[in-house]
Amino acid sequence: MSVAIVGVGQTPFRRSCGINIRELCFKAFRDALEDINLAPKEIDASIICSAPEYDKQRSPAGLISEYLGLTPKPTFYAESICSSSSTGVKVGYGFIKSKLHDIVAIIGFQKMSEISSAEVQERMGRGADIQWESPFGAMMPAGYAMFAHAHMQEYGTTEEQLAKVKVKSSKYSFSNPLAMYRRVITLEECLKARVIASPLKMFDCCANADGASCVIMASEEKAKKITDTPVWVAGIGAASDTLSTTARTNLNGLTCAIDAGTQAYKMAHIEPEDVDVAEVHDCFTIAEIMAYENLGFCKPGEGGKLIEESQTYIGGKIPVNVDGGLLSKGHPIGATGGSQIRTIVFQLQGRAGKTQVDGAEVGLVHNIGGIGLYGNVTILRR
Repeated sequence: MSVAIVGVGQTPFRRSCGINIRELCFKAFRDALEDINLAPKEIDASIICSAPEYDKQRSPAGLISEYLGLTPKPTFYAESICSSSSTGVKVGYGFIKSKLHDIVAIIGFQKMSEISSAEVQERMGRGADIQWESPFGAMMPAGYAMFAHAHMQEYGTTEEQLAKVKVKSSKYSFSNPLAMYRRVITLEECLKARVIASPLKMFDCCANADGASCVIMASEEKAKKITDTPVWVAGIGAASDTLSTTARTNLNGLTCAIDAGTQAYKMAHIEPEDVDVAEVHDCFTIAEIMAYENLGFCKPGEGGKLIEESQTYIGGKIPVNVDGGLLSKGHPIGATGGSQIRTIVFQLQGRAGKTQVDGAEVGLVHNIGGIGLYGNVTILRR
C-alpha cells in the first residue's frame, strides 16, 4: 500500500503574526483542506509539531486538536527542533503504512514572537550540550560558523560562494507571497553586511518567524477519493548525530543528512541525479552548500562550485530552494519542514507559478534539527 500527501497548507511567515497559536494553526489547516474532497471529521488522527521551549502553552496538541474540531480523534505531539514537522510526516507515514490510521493531519507551528529575542537566543543556546558547550557560546550561528570555517579550510570554499546562496534565495523569494523577506539582495550587499559569527554575515543567516504549516496524508485507497492529484511518498529516511559537536567525526558536512538521504534514495529506488527539484534546510548559507554535497548533488567539496556555476537555479543541474528557502521565507521552527513539503508538492502538481520547474516528477525535502542533530529526508513522486 502506498501513502500519499493529499493536501498542504501554510500561513504567511512573518516576524510577528499578531494572532494566537490556535488561530495560526487553523489558517494552515483550512488552507490544506481547500480544493480537496475531505471533511475534518474524516481525519483519523493528528500530529502537532513544534519546539516546546518557545511555546507558552504546555501540551499544545490538545489545544490545537480541539480548536480544529478533531477531538476526540487521537492527537500526538512530535518534536525534533527545526525538523519537527518532517518528523511528524514520518510518524504519519508509519501510522498509515501500519494501517493504524487512514488519514492523518500533520500541523507544524511556531510563534517565536511569544518571547523576547534575548529569550529566543537563550533557548537556542540550550540546543547544545548545556554543561560543556552552551556556557561557552555555542549558539546556532557559532555552530554553523565552525562548519563554514572547516569547509573553507578543507575545500577552499569562499565567502563569495556563501553569499551567492543568499543572492539566489532572494531572487526566488520575490515570487513567494508567503515569504517574510521579498527583496532582491546583491552580492555586494551580502559581502558588506555586518558579521554575526565569522565568516557568517547577516544575510548568511535565516531569521526567526511566526508561522504554521499543514500536511494531510492518506492511504492509497482514501487518497484517490480525496484528490485527483495525490503526491506519493517514494522514500523517507531519518537519522541523528551526537548532540555534542565536540564528538562529531565530520565537520565538513552533516552525517545525519548523509545517512537520512541514503535511506530515502534506497527506499525510492533512485539516485541523486533522478531528483528534479529540492528543498534543503538553508538555515545558514553554508548549510545549503553542505546539503548539496551530503545529498549527492555534487561531490564533497564541490558545493561552492555548484552555486558559483548557478547549477542550483531553475534551468541548472538541480534547482534548489526556488521558493526562497529559509533564508528568505523565515524559519518558524516547528512549521518549516511542512512548508518545505508544501513547496515540493506544489512543484509536482504543477502549481508553483513563476518558479515552476518544468516537468518535475521527483522532488526531495531535506530538513535538519539543531546543528545537524536530527536529519529527515523525504522523496516525493508525482
